[in-house]
Amino acid sequence: QVQLVESGGGLVQAGGSLRLSCAASGRTFSSYTMGWFRQAPGKEREFVAAIRWSSRNTYYADTVKGRFTMSRDGAKNTVYLLMNSLKPEDTAVYYCAAQVSRYYSDYVQERNYDYWGQGTQVTVSS
Repeated sequence: QVQLVESGGGLVQAGGSLRLSCAASGRTFSSYTMGWFRQAPGKEREFVAAIRWSSRNTYYADTVKGRFTMSRDGAKNTVYLLMNSLKPEDTAVYYCAAQVSRYYSDYVQERNYDYWGQGTQVTVSS
C-alpha cells in the first residue's frame, strides 16, 4: 500500500507563489510517474503536471506551462509543484497521484494512476 500526503496549500494573492509537496510512503515506494491534478468548485478534476520518476521528464497542461514547475527528490520520495504567477483561476484542490502498478504512456488520464492523496486547497485572491 502507498500513502500520498500533500502539503503546502494556502491562500495567496494573484501573482504570488506557492510550493506544494507530496510525500509518498509505504512498502518500498517506487513509481513510474507522479502527477498533480486539480479540481475547482463545480468542475471536473483536471491534469496539471506529471514527472517520470526515472528520467525526470516533466509534462504540463497548457494552462500552467511556463508558470508551474514539477520536480522530485528521490531520497525523500517526495514530489513538488512550484507555482508562480498564480491566477484566481488556479484556485482548486490540488491532488497528488502515483502511477505504480505499470507504466502508462498517457500521463493525463486519471485512470492510469493507482494512488491518490487527500488533496490540499489552493486559493488565489484577486
